[in-house]
Parts: sequence; C-alpha cells; structure tokens
Amino acid sequence: MTMLARPRAILFDWDNTLVTNWRCVHASINAALLAFGKEPWSLEESYQRIRHSLRDSFPIIFGDDWTKARDIFYGHFEAHHLEYLEPLAGAAEMLEELAGQGIYLGVVSNKTGRFLRAEAKLLGWDRYFGVLVGAMDAPADKPAVAPVELALAPGGLKPGPDVWFVGDADIDMECAHRAGCVPLLVGDTPAVGEGLDRFPPALRLEGCAAISALVRKAPHTIS
Repeated sequence: MTMLARPRAILFDWDNTLVTNWRCVHASINAALLAFGKEPWSLEESYQRIRHSLRDSFPIIFGDDWTKARDIFYGHFEAHHLEYLEPLAGAAEMLEELAGQGIYLGVVSNKTGRFLRAEAKLLGWDRYFGVLVGAMDAPADKPAVAPVELALAPGGLKPGPDVWFVGDADIDMECAHRAGCVPLLVGDTPAVGEGLDRFPPALRLEGCAAISALVRKAPHTIS
C-alpha cells in the first residue's frame, strides 16, 4: 500500500463521498429531460453522464435550451433535495475525529453552492469545514484548480502534496492531479469514469471509516 504522510488538509467531494442525494439529482435531471421530450435516464446513466457541473454539462445535453432545462432542474431539486439527503455510513464520526485532530477540512463539489451549504447546515456539518465550495462559487468548476484554491484559502493553505483530495469519481481524481494534491478514490459509485486511466488515485478506499484509519496510521513525515 502507498504510504502517505499525515495531511495538513483534506478536501472532500460531497455527493457519494460524504452523503447520498443522487436519487434527487437523478429525478431532477429526468424532470428536465421529460420536459423537452427526451428519454429519461436510468440511475446508472445519470452517474455516467453528470459528473461535471451543470453549467458545463447541460449545454451539451440540451443545446440552446440548456438554461430552460437548468431552471426546471433547479426547481425540482430545490423542492426535494433536503428530503432525499442521507449521510453515508461513518461520515459524521469521521468528520468529528478529523476536525478534533486539527486537520483543516473543506468541500469541493459541483453541486450548486447554496444547495450544498443548505445540506451541510441541515446535517450540522457546516461547523467542520473552513468553507464549502460548490458550482459557480469559483471562476471555474471542478476539475479546475480554482475551487481547490478557494476551499483552502480560509486555512491559509495552498494546494500541494500535504493536501488530500477525497472523491468518488474520475473528475475528483483529475482535479486532485491538476492541483498537485493526493488523489484518494472512495466508495462504490457504479461508474467512476474512464478518466481514471489518465488520473489514477493514489489509493482506493472503501468508505469514511477507511479514511479515518488512514489518517491515524499516517506518519507526520516520510523519510
């Protein structure tokens, strides 16, 4: 197993990394597709096709109608996302432990920022993070480096090998590689994408408990 030094900071993706809310994303995408006479997607198809932010993916899917589709998606999602929200096993305990050890924590997600922060507040997790960065919060969205820089700024930190980036998909690994952070793939999302061939994770972890265990074992330096 790859030996990692103890991180100064850990940045997390949100959906399918700390929480599951994809059923609502899936239902909201299908509401937009059906409104434009398109075939609805299966849950696995939504995993495969929506890994980038809405402003990057919807113009490809809906063409010139993408802003109208965006409004339908947001309307459905805003009405239902909090009722679908479920924390993943061990996530709350992991965040409590990591924050208690003085590790700076942040979130870099392609979920719209106001939805992201509303979900964190509902769970009582907003207190753990220096900042929760969502889509449209930075000049460009993940996999760009800009949201990583924004997420680390409150801690006075810069992207680098002392920062772990934890996510469930190829776009998270690409973002970590671009920023020079340590890419850690977590979970069992049905389709993580072909980009893993170009942007491989340093480690694959089963879930939140495995992240906690990895931090406990990590030395402060590697000789």
